[in-house]
Amino acid sequence: MKKALTLAGSDSSGGAGIQADLKTFQEHDVYGMTALTSIVAMAPNNWSHDVTPIDVKTVEKQLNTILSVGIDAMKTGMLGSVDIIELGASKIKEHKLDKVVIDPVMVCKGEDEVLQPENTDAMRELLLPIATITTPNLFEAGQLAGTGPIHDVDGMKEAAKKIIDLGAENVVIKGGKALEHDKAVDLFYDGSDFLLLEKDKVATNYNHGAGCTFAAAITANLAHGMPVKEAVIAAKNFVHAAITHGWKLNQFVGPVMHGAFNTK
Repeated sequence: MKKALTLAGSDSSGGAGIQADLKTFQEHDVYGMTALTSIVAMAPNNWSHDVTPIDVKTVEKQLNTILSVGIDAMKTGMLGSVDIIELGASKIKEHKLDKVVIDPVMVCKGEDEVLQPENTDAMRELLLPIATITTPNLFEAGQLAGTGPIHDVDGMKEAAKKIIDLGAENVVIKGGKALEHDKAVDLFYDGSDFLLLEKDKVATNYNHGAGCTFAAAITANLAHGMPVKEAVIAAKNFVHAAITHGWKLNQFVGPVMHGAFNTK
C-alpha cells in the first residue's frame, strides 16, 4: 500500500489540517501518517482561532518515526515556527524525498492576518527550492512572489513565474471562486506551460478545508505514481466534488465532504 506523510497542524473541528489530509488519503487508498506541528482550537462563542505550536523536538521525533517506515509522497500544511520549517527542509534533503507538496498555509480560514510572518520568508528560502509542487491560494501566492494582491489570471501568471524562479518545480495557484472570473479557476504552471483549470462556481460557503484537501489529493496521486500535471487535474475534480457537497457543521463553518467524489 502506498504511504504518505502530512507535516501539518490539527484542526479540532475536523475539516482542515491533518484531519482533512487523512480523510483525503483514505479516499485515495493511501495510508496516511502525521507529524503534528500545531494544535488549532476555536472559541465556541465566535470561532476565533487559538494556535499552539508543538515543540520542534517533538515534531522531529514524529518525523523520525514516520521516515523510518518510508513514504511514497509527503505534504506540508501549517508549520508552527521557523524551526519547524528548517527541520522539515532538512529531513526532506536527508531522506532525498522527491514527491513533496508544499501547501504554504499562512492564515486560518476566517482569519485575515498572517499567523507568523517570519515563516513566509523561511518557506520561500527553504521549502520552495525543494518542492515538487506548491499550492498557494491567491493571498499566499502574492506573499511568496512579492506581487501583492492578485485579482485576475494575468496576476496569477505573474506570481506563478516568480514562484518557479524561487525554485519550485511546479506551482498551482488556487483562485477558486474568489478570482474575478466567471468560473472557479486554478492555474497550473510547470515553468514552461500554463494550464487553466476551470470548474463551475459552487454557490456555497461550506468550503472549509478545501485547500488542504486539494493539496492532500495531489500528494496521494503522486504517491500512486501520477505525473504532476495529471495529479493536479485529478485533485481538482476530487475537491470540486467535495466542495459541491459541503455541509453545515455549525453557525460558523461548513467543511467540504471528503468522500463525495467516490460516493456521490
